[in-house]
Amino acid sequence: MIAVQSVEGKTVAVLGLGRSGMATVRALEAGGATPVVWDDGAPARAKAEEQGVEVRDLTKAKSWEGVSMLVTSPGIPHLYPRPHPAIAAAWAAGVPVDNDIGLFFRSFATSEWDEFDQRPKVVTVTGSNGKSTTSALIHHILAESGRPSQLAGNIGRGVLDIEPARDGEVVVLELSSYQTDLARAMTPDVAVFTNLSPDHLDRHSGMGGYFAAKRRLFAEGGPDRAVIGVDEDEGRYLANQMSEGPGDDRVILVSSGTKIEGAAWAVFARKGFLAEWRFGKQIASVDLRNIKGLPGAHNHQNACAAWAVARSLGLGPRAIEAALRSYPGLPHRSQRIAEANGVAFVNDSKATNVDSAAKALQAFQKIRWICGGLEKEGGLGDLVPHLGSVRKAYVIGREAAAFARQLPGIEAEICTTMERAVGRAMEEAEAGDTVLLAPAAASFDQYDNFEKRGDDFTEQVRSRLRAG
Repeated sequence: MIAVQSVEGKTVAVLGLGRSGMATVRALEAGGATPVVWDDGAPARAKAEEQGVEVRDLTKAKSWEGVSMLVTSPGIPHLYPRPHPAIAAAWAAGVPVDNDIGLFFRSFATSEWDEFDQRPKVVTVTGSNGKSTTSALIHHILAESGRPSQLAGNIGRGVLDIEPARDGEVVVLELSSYQTDLARAMTPDVAVFTNLSPDHLDRHSGMGGYFAAKRRLFAEGGPDRAVIGVDEDEGRYLANQMSEGPGDDRVILVSSGTKIEGAAWAVFARKGFLAEWRFGKQIASVDLRNIKGLPGAHNHQNACAAWAVARSLGLGPRAIEAALRSYPGLPHRSQRIAEANGVAFVNDSKATNVDSAAKALQAFQKIRWICGGLEKEGGLGDLVPHLGSVRKAYVIGREAAAFARQLPGIEAEICTTMERAVGRAMEEAEAGDTVLLAPAAASFDQYDNFEKRGDDFTEQVRSRLRAG
């Protein structure tokens, strides 16, 4: 646990009592604060009371007397589409609002670091797609290279729930736009921006607000080194903002599909080969095509970003390449769960938006595509150019018929349930096909989250394979 600093003797309010909320409560207590908490759900409030934590209705003005700060969970809206009533009440009372990310960055470094031979570092990863894989891959490379590392944030453990830093340790944090948008302190040593595509637009009032939330990690965080994907205009803009000129190697440019020229430091992938260039000279090259844990151009971009981070931390090319080859992949992200009779089964339930689904569709050939769910803003038009490898779509979700009507030029069967979709895809699949779950939609019409959806797909496939 990371004990929060500079809160001893203070009363601190906590809004939201999920994983990060309760970790925040314990970290505040460890720092000598008295937490008072609120959650919109009665069961969460009751559980907190059972653990001896004071529950106070933070939507009421009188609840703010003596409170020095509000720490809110990332999933709770603080501005758009409208502020949560407790956050509005904090504003009215003049109480500063922060989140656990802000508390982490102001509390992680301690006086014990003075005795370390090598100062611990923090690597942060944000972006629309690939940030989980990139974060996990960086953590894997560090672990395989013998460097102590912890993985936390939007993946794995809450940031305040990790262990205090060890000598030379690297903490890798995946950060969502919800987390970067509000944190009052962000000071990573290395910050990564993967890419940007439309997502969470209601929460940020459009693409401009969404990008601004991501950009805060760099503009206000001031990382010593920035690794920036430049395959979209937003990335190119951000890289330009961070750089002092062509010779500035504090900014490492990353691309999947484009050779980067004229940069002081660049890592890019073309036709399945990763290349690192510094000051006009190629330093390393790796064939990514046969690495099963990193299929497709989108994962090659993730590999480039992880490579850039590892190199900036002093790791050698051979050690990084060996770690890439041993990377097993993350659950629900281009995860190969089975192969039988020449048919591969891939779980990419995390492909919850059009852009991530398009990248999954480009990674495989002869696809039996399981798709559908709670459709996001913008429709499916941007998917149409990427349907060339789809042999047939098997559409799930409560609005499966409406979803299928947006898929011109391919055969689409309305299945509604995962059980029927998997069954029909397996009945019709031939050797060389890939049965791919890449929904291009949220899961909440049928599942609690994308993990549950991916687990259902996995179980349906494996149970049918066991049955023969």
